[in-house]
Amino acid sequence: MTDATPDLSAFRQAFRRHAAGVAIITAQTADGTPVGFTATSLASLSAVPPLATFNMALSASSWPAIAETDRVIIHMLGVRNKGVAEILSADNTRRFLGDHWRRGPHGLPVINDVTAWMVGRIVDRFPVHNSAVVVVQIEEGELGAPDEPLLYHERRYHRPSELD
Repeated sequence: MTDATPDLSAFRQAFRRHAAGVAIITAQTADGTPVGFTATSLASLSAVPPLATFNMALSASSWPAIAETDRVIIHMLGVRNKGVAEILSADNTRRFLGDHWRRGPHGLPVINDVTAWMVGRIVDRFPVHNSAVVVVQIEEGELGAPDEPLLYHERRYHRPSELD
């Protein structure tokens, strides 16, 4: 057994090199205040029933609302949504200033002009160390205009390019 400290920089670099699709998760506090954040951890878990997961840090400003609410809206982003992705990943006091969102089902914040959005009921939260895995059952949603998916890679936003 070695006494070596794990190389966390290699772990961080490896995941920076792993491109991921960008989503926005929105919810609201008990008093109706909108909250939201960008996420690159969104994944489909099951088609029947329709389940999705996302991960978040327990220290995230949106965690208290996610920990207490029943529903969230998951937004899939296209390249045209880079600006709103930047807004939702910045200062949480400014995330819902402007006309880039509206109230939707259950009074939840819906981001305008995304490629798709889905209302989901939270069915479980699994704390893991200083983060949580949140499982959501999709109840309804809408498709928006098609667009290339917005990707996050090496701390920057990108668009996919086709390989020959």
